[in-house]
Amino acid sequence: AVMRAFEFWDTPPSQPDWRARALQPLGMIYAAATAWRVAQKASVRCGVPVICIGNLNVGGTGKTPTTIALIERLVARGVTPHVVSRGYGGRLSGPLTVSPRQHTAEQVGDEPLLLAAFTKVHVAHDRRLGAELAERDGAEVILLDDGFQNPGVHKDLSVVVVDARKGFGNGLCLPAGPLREPVKAGLERADLVLSIGAVGDQQCFRQQWAAALSQSIFDENAALQQGQGLPVLSGALAPLQTGMDWRGEKVMAFAGIGHPEKFFATLRALGADVVQQEALNDHQPLTPRLMRRLAQKAQQVGAQMVTTEKDAVRLPPGFRDQVLTLPVRLHLEDWSVVDSAFERLFRNVEERR
Repeated sequence: AVMRAFEFWDTPPSQPDWRARALQPLGMIYAAATAWRVAQKASVRCGVPVICIGNLNVGGTGKTPTTIALIERLVARGVTPHVVSRGYGGRLSGPLTVSPRQHTAEQVGDEPLLLAAFTKVHVAHDRRLGAELAERDGAEVILLDDGFQNPGVHKDLSVVVVDARKGFGNGLCLPAGPLREPVKAGLERADLVLSIGAVGDQQCFRQQWAAALSQSIFDENAALQQGQGLPVLSGALAPLQTGMDWRGEKVMAFAGIGHPEKFFATLRALGADVVQQEALNDHQPLTPRLMRRLAQKAQQVGAQMVTTEKDAVRLPPGFRDQVLTLPVRLHLEDWSVVDSAFERLFRNVEERR
């Protein structure tokens, strides 16, 4: 479940807030529970490579754009990827294959519905059943959406996605901080770290966490040259060029994603005049009642409603043609580390056969 982020989660790891310190014993219990779960032996080993796109934090870090980018990269190699997701926010437990024409976000979750525009997506509350369905359905590689802390399926490559601005927060586990498990424990199981954000945030993230972990885990160059440590890749989310000219456009922006303020900032950077903004809860249902309220506000100020790609799949049918969408895509400075990880992955699977 996604918890609301508390402000004290964002304090530097060297100076935890008094509330974080008070909650730390609970955080240690949470960390121990995660460690126990992660230590369970994977019950399913697939015949095709499994790439996990996960995070250590609760809330949004950019996993969905990362998954879309990896789908496109794999398809360009001539490989057929399928996504397996728990379908967070959806009521169907699966296993089932998502059909954008038949299913709603309420049934399967917004992320699976969005990803189904790019490749086949299977939703299953039990990820093992989802992976088995994907394999039967012809997947040549399985992208596990989230599930980094879930031992059900053996992972061949694990990518940990982090928001460079937020980093790993105060470095403490829930409820004392934003983490599902301690950073060191999580990164020991990771193969790649993808930090998403502006250049200044990227540098700040590395310095802070290299200091907190007192090791060169975030020294990208050392890691890549010596083949030790963990490769840390830098990426940024950029608006997809849709031909829409946002300059001077009066908009009423709303978003129910991990960090809505990033979406509003992107619109402003494109020149849009954001006259109203509504930060909703992550995955918040866009009920007809809520949408009528937003539409009324937009009408009062003469603004066009606009939202994210992920929110758009949750719109009630009657409002779809009233709301514009601003899609974003992940751009990596350098794909070579990912490409060579793919090479090793497919080689290892061939050898296993």
